[in-house]
Amino acid sequence: MAVCGSRTHIGHFVGNMTARRLQCSLSVKGCTVSYNKRGLQNVSKANINLGNKGRPNNFMLYQYLTTNVAKRRTNLNPHKGFGLEGFRNLSHECFYSGTASASNVSSDNSKGTEQVVDVVNSSEAQIPLQLNSGSFYLPHPAKAKTGGEDAHFICTLTPAIGVADGVGGWADLGIDAGLYARELMSHSLSAIQDEPKGSVDLIRVLEKAYVRTKAKGSCTACIVALTEGGLYAVNLGDSGFMLVRNGCAAFKSPSQQHGFNFPYQLDCNNAGDSPSSAMVFKITALPGDVLIVGTDGLFDNLYDEDISGVVFQAMEDGLAPQMTAQRIAELAQLRAMDHIKSSPFSDGAREAGFDYHGGKLDDITVVVSYITE
Repeated sequence: MAVCGSRTHIGHFVGNMTARRLQCSLSVKGCTVSYNKRGLQNVSKANINLGNKGRPNNFMLYQYLTTNVAKRRTNLNPHKGFGLEGFRNLSHECFYSGTASASNVSSDNSKGTEQVVDVVNSSEAQIPLQLNSGSFYLPHPAKAKTGGEDAHFICTLTPAIGVADGVGGWADLGIDAGLYARELMSHSLSAIQDEPKGSVDLIRVLEKAYVRTKAKGSCTACIVALTEGGLYAVNLGDSGFMLVRNGCAAFKSPSQQHGFNFPYQLDCNNAGDSPSSAMVFKITALPGDVLIVGTDGLFDNLYDEDISGVVFQAMEDGLAPQMTAQRIAELAQLRAMDHIKSSPFSDGAREAGFDYHGGKLDDITVVVSYITE
């Protein structure tokens, strides 16, 4: 994200797109935590009906958290030659670290809208579900020493995931927006833990986190929780989430942007957008669904079919969520470094009148959750 929310820094396109934030681990109430994004509310409904769609053919910092690890094979070799091997198992209850459109859903992409997405028969949706989650993070190569500007968290006590993307434009003012993103995610996690059991209110969570965050900078935010009613999400800006079912993209959150490469964002000076500008989603989910939450470093570089294709192959290979997240992140980085092949970002740039080709090098955060009974 190249343009920050301060009104004096909006709207212009930057040729060498700079990346964003920073990754950090810390403890909150005895849990290992990570950072989130924000979003908010009001009501306009959209419905989506899904049938059995066909399946498609188709350095590094990372953290791994498992609740009930899915069966996996021992001879894994995803994208050999990219990334570090090994992972860290965490016994903590929580883990903390530091764009597109939903084509089948009618949405005005405006402030404070709630999308109620019905994807299954109501009787099917009553099955008790849980999230089995893992994450992988690749900072922008130029910001690897500081960890980049992304932040994320995974919490299992209240099944929830959050990602935040610090706005790189603040670097022109000597400010590391990754600090803002990390603090926002830390406060988001704390606020989620303070919510009444069984009745998490993500609007309230984002409001609390926003008020409590004192660092300089700004960021986008996306938080997704698993509730008795299914997936409950808030999203502000161009981070987001995607639901894959039977190897196909079933739903993808729309991006909120004031203009090309100028996403909605929360900022330290109250000059940006407010949590009430975020979109809220309530989506039915089924066992076997796969949830992907990420920053724009993911969604700017991979098309829906790219992501769903990796997920489908990972499920066929019996990979755990963290390994699936790693495969997706590494593919996104490969596309980001490709100066020729089209990408969602280059498509958007050309639509906005810019002569731009290839991907966009950026911080890349991917959190993958398998939804199981």
